[in-house]
Amino acid sequence: MGFRRPADGACLSRPGTRSVTLSLSLGDLFARLALAEVQRDVFRNIVSLRTSQDLFDDLTDDPAEWALAQKVEGDAKPPPYRSPTPVLHRPFEDAEWFNAIAWPFQNWQASRYSDGRHGVWYGSESVETTVYESAWHWRQGLLADAGFERESVVAERKVYAVGCAAALLDFRPLTGDWPALLHPADYSFAQSVGARIHREGHPGLLVQSVRRPEGENFAVFNPAVLSAPRHYLQLGYRLDGDCIVVEKTPGLAWFGIEAGDFGRRA
Repeated sequence: MGFRRPADGACLSRPGTRSVTLSLSLGDLFARLALAEVQRDVFRNIVSLRTSQDLFDDLTDDPAEWALAQKVEGDAKPPPYRSPTPVLHRPFEDAEWFNAIAWPFQNWQASRYSDGRHGVWYGSESVETTVYESAWHWRQGLLADAGFERESVVAERKVYAVGCAAALLDFRPLTGDWPALLHPADYSFAQSVGARIHREGHPGLLVQSVRRPEGENFAVFNPAVLSAPRHYLQLGYRLDGDCIVVEKTPGLAWFGIEAGDFGRRA
């Protein structure tokens, strides 16, 4: 099929330029995609606190007045919204739903499959994969940006199990031919893939984990395919030199991740 001049008279890029190469590569990639039928729980790992904080303890030292303030707040809140299609219209007052599902769709951020102009929800097939993914971003992103990657730092995490029911684009068989999908640092190609998925309205994709190659990640672009979030596990991350120690119970190590372990197949 030959190239055609656009209706507005603008010239197409010459063959061999990056724009044409990228377009053809994306077209070939999407032409070879199959769907993966997903009907299962997916795990999402987010920042949390092991012990809840009282929002009113800065106002008074009297616990009785904390309770009064909480009652006043509760009486002032509107009743939760109830929808005939709850999967599509969850009340934002529902903390489980907001924390486990809604947050990335309301707070867009640049990530592997988003340039920051649309939301993407990420989950994994196992808790272990969520740990590798979140621990890498914690150390290489937040701590490195703050200059704390050599300090003794502790983070608390919460893992949710979330139901996923969708036919997802299956990139797993194609990453060998398109390794840029799994590049450890350069997200430009993956973001172009995400932009097309978002534009065309696909619910999401399934792909290998970059930080734990034996694991798999789910990138969801439509919250309607997610449901029934449940708190599954509380975790702690403790930076100890080059090792991130992962704890289920404070002070008791579950396993450790050395800096060189990210991206290495077990």
